[in-house]
Amino acid sequence: PIPQCEQHIDQLADELETFPRHLSIHSGGFTLSADPITEIVPIEPARMEGRTIIQWDKYDLDYLGLLKVDILALGMLSAVRKILDYTGLEFDQIPAQDKATYKMIQKADTVGTFQVESRAQMNMSGRLMPKTFYDLVVQIAIVRPGPIVGQMVHPYLRRRRGIEAVDYPHPKLRDILGKTLGVPLFQEQLMKIAIELGQFTPGEADQLRRAIGAWRSDGSIQKVATRLFEKLTKQGISKNYALNLLEHMKGFAHYGFPESHAASFALITYVSCYLKCHHPAAFVCGLLNSQPMGFYSSHTLIDDAKGHGVNVLPVDPNQSSWESTLENGELRMGLHLVRGLHRKEAERILMHRPFKTIEDFLAHTQLRSDLLERFAIAGGFKCFDEKERSTLWKLLAYRVIKSGTQLDLFRHYLPLSKTVFQNLSAFERVCHHYEVFGASNEMHPMKALRTVTKLPKTTIYEAKRTPTKTFLKTSGLLLVRQKPPTANGVCFSAIEDEHGILDLILFKNEYIKFKNLFLSHCFLIIGGIIERDGHSISMIVKTMAPIFKTPSSQNTLHIEPTQYF
Repeated sequence: PIPQCEQHIDQLADELETFPRHLSIHSGGFTLSADPITEIVPIEPARMEGRTIIQWDKYDLDYLGLLKVDILALGMLSAVRKILDYTGLEFDQIPAQDKATYKMIQKADTVGTFQVESRAQMNMSGRLMPKTFYDLVVQIAIVRPGPIVGQMVHPYLRRRRGIEAVDYPHPKLRDILGKTLGVPLFQEQLMKIAIELGQFTPGEADQLRRAIGAWRSDGSIQKVATRLFEKLTKQGISKNYALNLLEHMKGFAHYGFPESHAASFALITYVSCYLKCHHPAAFVCGLLNSQPMGFYSSHTLIDDAKGHGVNVLPVDPNQSSWESTLENGELRMGLHLVRGLHRKEAERILMHRPFKTIEDFLAHTQLRSDLLERFAIAGGFKCFDEKERSTLWKLLAYRVIKSGTQLDLFRHYLPLSKTVFQNLSAFERVCHHYEVFGASNEMHPMKALRTVTKLPKTTIYEAKRTPTKTFLKTSGLLLVRQKPPTANGVCFSAIEDEHGILDLILFKNEYIKFKNLFLSHCFLIIGGIIERDGHSISMIVKTMAPIFKTPSSQNTLHIEPTQYF
């Protein structure tokens, strides 16, 4: 009978509820034991040579009393080390309270920095307006699924702005929640509330911490929360406040930060922001040499650096090293940016230079023909005063002559006049730059695109200075698409032109309406309403149209917007 079948399904579903969904291995960590680990738990070889995997999960290790240590490897630490080397600074020489750095953060001018570079964090920078180090600690912790689901963000911002009064229903809460204006943002605060007001023992408070960190794995946070509610109400805390506190606590099961973790991240955040503010050329050089990492592609990092006054020099076979370098305060793009160029091939270039002519380069490097052709059409041989299409012709002639075929009639055309071929347009040059180097030192593709097609007159610079609630149309290159599960169907995005970046918000209906267009095009004309919250500026999208009629028209740029779905 169907009722019995449904009952059986419910029973099986309950049994499966706490099972792992998939095998997930921590990227770095180790376990310590008194006896040989192979005698305690089953292990297996990992795909990386010399590495092994423990087959049990972290909770099983806890039951056995084994110590598990996770290693958090951050790409920004490598980038910061390189940037400090370029500038001659040491970590402890960076001033603790630099006003220019905080002013930059408040303006959300944080492309490439640590933690505060995402669109959500940039939006929060303009709303929270951090002025001190602890403000950064709060900002890093508050833009997390836990505080968002637990509805902690808006109460904190209202209290920070003086719109809402800070209320402490119990004197002990002032000491525990005073630094966060009465809103629990950190795991340690919930543990202190449990000990001071819920009469939990330290061991029981640690169980609360484990339940918070369980990420909805076993529902244990509901059990602990119910017990805490009973204890709080007995201490004279109102039921409404206790219920709100429990909602905050349940939100932490969706991932919240301990204060110590947020403070550690905030230190790296501040250092990266200081280096971007005062040493923009060294900053972008360090980031380019530490890829892949961060939130943005190389082209956005380079365009942002140019917007901060950094002069960017092109890839040059006679000047570029393998990594990007600094030349008298200017950024020289490195050979590592050339798509498809292997390190050993680059070493041949470095070994035989300087090259006097393109023929000299071809004779000594012996690179693959497809790589040479792409490098040539992207202007890689400008140091020899060679135009792109003329260089391609020379490559063809050189290959034919070297092969010794009957088509050696090309030999007579080797010193071909430079005026025979039509020059590439600005947009064609930028397209080839992106295809080969992933970026262009000359100009942003939107600036080049304006020379070949009609676009809305309003640039992003002008859009950001338009009064709130104004409807306008602008255009740009799509950078990112984010549709977090905590956003109730809202999609967050951003477009970029030669003047900057504008945040986009697509509510559920607009996302459904424009989904196919939004996911298949990266050059878009956007119409929407400008919204402001502090220094945070965004556009509520109402209309959308492609600049190119078909997605294939734009594929020469090889731009892949970041997607988190």
